Amino acid sequence: MWQDFGEYILNEIGERNVKIAEIAVGKFDMICDMLSERKNITLIKTDISPANESVIKDDITNPNLDLYRDVDIIYSIRPPSELQPHLVNLSRKINAMLIIKPLTGEDLNTPKVNMQLKNYKKASFYILR
Repeated sequence: MWQDFGEYILNEIGERNVKIAEIAVGKFDMICDMLSERKNITLIKTDISPANESVIKDDITNPNLDLYRDVDIIYSIRPPSELQPHLVNLSRKINAMLIIKPLTGEDLNTPKVNMQLKNYKKASFYILR
């Protein structure tokens, strides 16, 4: 499933140069590792409690907008429901595509927008363009 999720993002961007932000990265880094292998991707990772020095400390409830300047795609894997509206707000402020991969069976907490459910091979996630 995770390979399929990463593949979807890679297919979405193709060969164009993009900046991608993973928000609330935690300790799961399979997708960011996969994306960082591509030379056309600039990747930033943020979390309120960084697990290591490659993760930038940022509070998505009051984000440092300078960190997200020129970001094309934001994604978050299993973000807590209370953070989901803040992800939507940030994506709208910076005009970036948003991809949320919630916990299996979890409803999204994005009442002001209707995110599109996307099933790609074995991965299911939500997209806001």
